[in-house]
Amino acid sequence: PTIGTATAGNTTASVAFTAPANTGGGAITGYTVTSSPGGVTGTGTSSPVTVSGLTNGTAYTFTVVATNAFGNSVPSAASNSVTPALVATYLVVAGGGGGCGAGGGAGGYRAGSSVGALSGTYTVTVGAGGAGVISDNFARGGNGVNSVFGSITSTGGGGGGDNNEVAPNRTGADGGSGGGGGASGANIYAGGAGNTPATSPSQGNNGGTNGGIQGSPYYGTGGGGGAGAVGGTATSSVNGAGGAGLSSSITGTAIFYAGGGGAGTATLSGVAGVGGNGGGGNGATGGGNGSAGTSNTGGGGGGGGANSRTGGNGGSGVVIISSPVAASSTTGSPTVTTVGANTVYKFNSSGSITF
Repeated sequence: PTIGTATAGNTTASVAFTAPANTGGGAITGYTVTSSPGGVTGTGTSSPVTVSGLTNGTAYTFTVVATNAFGNSVPSAASNSVTPALVATYLVVAGGGGGCGAGGGAGGYRAGSSVGALSGTYTVTVGAGGAGVISDNFARGGNGVNSVFGSITSTGGGGGGDNNEVAPNRTGADGGSGGGGGASGANIYAGGAGNTPATSPSQGNNGGTNGGIQGSPYYGTGGGGGAGAVGGTATSSVNGAGGAGLSSSITGTAIFYAGGGGAGTATLSGVAGVGGNGGGGNGATGGGNGSAGTSNTGGGGGGGGANSRTGGNGGSGVVIISSPVAASSTTGSPTVTTVGANTVYKFNSSGSITF
């Protein structure tokens, strides 16, 4: 076999390889991967093979041998060196932006891992959603509030743009994901910029524009950006949908977070934008108010309908920490569950966690 890349985990390593082109005339029945040092083995019938029982903090390389009815192949070359370690993962979602006429942007979405045991006390801040405001009132929806886990900060979603004649407020606000652009009788107004300030990977996307839909009976408004997609742009009588969020299985169940708010209709006619998957609020038609983003998802608020209706509030954020080592104490009453070998702490409100 040809060795590929080894990837370390908690007391484990996953070793990839390519099957040999020449099998000596017999079908391969299995592969054995062996560590150096220690001679710890893992077996499987295809790539990759996981080797368990390794010691955290020790550097290892690996070789792989193929087996068929005629015996074992020669060992492959050694893999790259990897060092198994405790790995804690996190999800930090900020509060979604409030809707106005346009949809609010989703709160910033940041997921990652910390190699090595968590140690000490970490501050946890769960950001509130931004306030929805009355459309045609010379103001954008309010930005969501940042969420924080230790040194990781996700930025609150941008507020949705207004439908009145004050140009700066018609543009969606910048944020984790940007708010949608408000309606205009004469100009195109952009959605706010997402991933502001910039993070890698990106924490969000831009809000949608009003699409240049400028005449009676329709004036377009844009949907708020989501963690997984930009906000929708208005087209003809259909206003922008909220951008889709992203799915995380950190709690053991796949759940979408950080969907953008759908755009409201700027006139009594037209179709409102739906909220993005991940808690985004729906926009309103006619004289209705926008729906709020779902709590503890970071969803953006939906835009309000015509005749000075109110956009929905952004949904509050959430902070989730999955650790192979249980915390010694917490504040803020997180929900505590077990997923595999890890303890998962879900903070729906601010607090702290100590390891």
